[in-house]
Amino acid sequence: MKIEVYSPTIRRKEMDAVLTAMVEDNIGPGEQSQKLVQIAREYLHFDYCLPLRSPAVALAFALKALDLHDGDGVLLSALAPRYCAWVLESMRLFPIYCDTAPSSVLLSAETIAAAAAGKSPKALLVHHVLGFAPDMAALAETGVPIIEDCSRSYAPPAGEEEKTEKGGAVFSILGLEERDALTAGGGALLYALTRRDSGPLRNLEFPREYSLPDINAALAQIQFKEAARNHARRRDIAQVYTQAALRTRHKHIVRNDKPEYNNYAFPLIIETGMKDVISYGKRKEVSVEYAFEDTLMGAGLVPKESCPEAYSLSLRTAIFPLYPRLSSSQITKVSKFLSALP
Repeated sequence: MKIEVYSPTIRRKEMDAVLTAMVEDNIGPGEQSQKLVQIAREYLHFDYCLPLRSPAVALAFALKALDLHDGDGVLLSALAPRYCAWVLESMRLFPIYCDTAPSSVLLSAETIAAAAAGKSPKALLVHHVLGFAPDMAALAETGVPIIEDCSRSYAPPAGEEEKTEKGGAVFSILGLEERDALTAGGGALLYALTRRDSGPLRNLEFPREYSLPDINAALAQIQFKEAARNHARRRDIAQVYTQAALRTRHKHIVRNDKPEYNNYAFPLIIETGMKDVISYGKRKEVSVEYAFEDTLMGAGLVPKESCPEAYSLSLRTAIFPLYPRLSSSQITKVSKFLSALP
C-alpha cells in the first residue's frame, strides 16, 4: 500500500470527542469552543483568543484589527500559503513579496528590508514555513507590526522558560486545518499575547458564522492534550530518516533550532531531479511531493525574478511521509527509500 505524504493524526480519543459533541447537539459555535480557548491558553499563554472558521478568516480579522486601509502594503514571504493572496485582494491591500534568506525557507531582516525599500509597509505576515520558526525578535526590530502564523510550527511547551522567549507578533494565528500541526478538520485560533494587543480583537464584532463550530473545537481539545506524545513520535521518526538521508547527496534545509524544530515535515533539497525522485517514489509506493506547491510561489503568483531564493527552493525541495500514525514497518520502508534516492 502506498504511503502518503500527509495523514492527519486522528485517534479514538478525537473521534469520541466529536461523537460526544454530536450526541449533545453541540455542532455549531458554543461551549466546546470556549472550552478549547481555556485549554489552549494553558499551552499558548495568550491574553485573548478568537476561535474562528479558518486561517483565512483569522488573517482577515488580524489585518482588520491593525486598522489597515485600501492600498496599504503588506509584506509577506513568497513561500506563504496561497490563500493569503485571496485575503489581501479581497481587502484591497497591496502584497509586497519578500524573498527567503539564502539556504533557508525563512524571512530575514535583510530580505524584508530589501522588499520594503521605498514602499512604507503597514504590516508584516510571518509564516513558519514547513514548521521552521524564524527569529521573531530580529524581525520585530524592523518596526513593522507583525502577524505571525505558527500553524505548522506548534510544539508543546518544554517549560516555563519557553514562555519568556516568545513574542514579537501583535497577533498570532494557529491554524487547525488538515495539514497543520494540530488539526480539527478546519478552523484557527487568532490570539494576542498581551492585554495591550488584545484590545482590537476584543472590539471586533462579527456574525456567528465566522466562529469555530463545536464539532471542530471538540477535536482540537484532544489534539492539544495529545501534542506531547505526537511531538515525541515525530522526533523519533525524523532521527531515523536523518540517518538514512545522510547517505545521499541531497541536503537538509538550514534551520533555526531555537526553539527546537517540531519535525512537522521531513524536507530535502534535491540535488538531482525532482521528477526522478517522484517517479522513484511511485515505483516504491512512497509518496513524494513538492514542498511548496501550496504556496504563493508554487502557485505562480510571485514573479520568480523578484524572489530567486524562494523560486529555487520551490523547484528543488521535496517532502516525505512523516506523521505519528506511521507504523514501524512503514518507517523502515520510507527510511530505506530515502537512503536509496537517485
